[in-house]
Amino acid sequence: MVHEKKLVLKVSDWLRVYDDGSVDRTWRGPPQISYLLEPVPPHQEFINGVATKDVVIDNTSGHRVRIYLPERKPDDNNETKLPIILHFHGGGFCFCEADWYMYYHIYTKIARAANAIVVSPYLRQAPEHRLPAQMDDGFSALLWLRSLAQADSHEPWLNDHTDLNRIFLIGDSSGGNIVHEVAARAGNVDLGKFKLSGGILIQPGFVRETRSKSELEQPQSSFFSVDMADKLFSLSLPVGSTKDHPITCPMGSLAPPLDGLKLPPMLVFVGEIDVFKDTQVEYYEAMKKANQDVQLLSFPGMGHAFYLSAEMKPGTSVQTASLVSEITEFVKKH
Repeated sequence: MVHEKKLVLKVSDWLRVYDDGSVDRTWRGPPQISYLLEPVPPHQEFINGVATKDVVIDNTSGHRVRIYLPERKPDDNNETKLPIILHFHGGGFCFCEADWYMYYHIYTKIARAANAIVVSPYLRQAPEHRLPAQMDDGFSALLWLRSLAQADSHEPWLNDHTDLNRIFLIGDSSGGNIVHEVAARAGNVDLGKFKLSGGILIQPGFVRETRSKSELEQPQSSFFSVDMADKLFSLSLPVGSTKDHPITCPMGSLAPPLDGLKLPPMLVFVGEIDVFKDTQVEYYEAMKKANQDVQLLSFPGMGHAFYLSAEMKPGTSVQTASLVSEITEFVKKH
């Protein structure tokens, strides 16, 4: 008799987990959004000023990154090496891919505006791979960049065009959590010639076990809600952990003291009506108190991950342009 698998957990329209451990990540929400979740094939010719390719950085595990190379402008000095922006995608550690259209759309903009090469690792996903797997993937991508800087390995787009001494970390939502963790780990290892120039956390997924005011009061949607976040954290955090875990609450009592971390300058973006706004601000305030170099920028009227579906929602394109502009300024400044 064939066992018919039973649904154990449904996370909004994003994913379903079954009793045999299998996970179905088929999008079941409004079909007009589905194009945002389609993979964009790599193209080594320039389209709208950017070329992309996927590179395997670890032959044993098959770990890959996607690279975005901006086309040189005619007035560029071709001797000038470009900074690298190492990007960690969101998705509550459970879904999203580095090659989805919604990321392609925003990161081609950032590569062009900041005149930087964006490198975005494909991250393993929970619950098949619980935390800290995604942190390990993010950190191994940084160590791969170190291997390029030390000439232990070679990637033509990066070795030929980039300044491997200028590396910025950037991540949105749960990817913002990875930025903090990877920056903290980087402070404890010898990165050789290069150092981290900065970290950019876009609406990071920082929470705590007790509900914040913004979690209780801010508007929810099927695209993102507090209930959905709770389920994603239950699937991704180490078994037995609460949301006070250092990965989800780096400003909490279970996390290493922030004043003991060697961190680069950090920029934190919050949305005025993001459910995580209060805990993101708590992180910023704890970082300030710990005398870390940190800056906070707020986007009025914006909810969680507004920049990823800017084409869909009226009024968000101006704020998305502002986000790209602030990222560009931060990269130029550091």
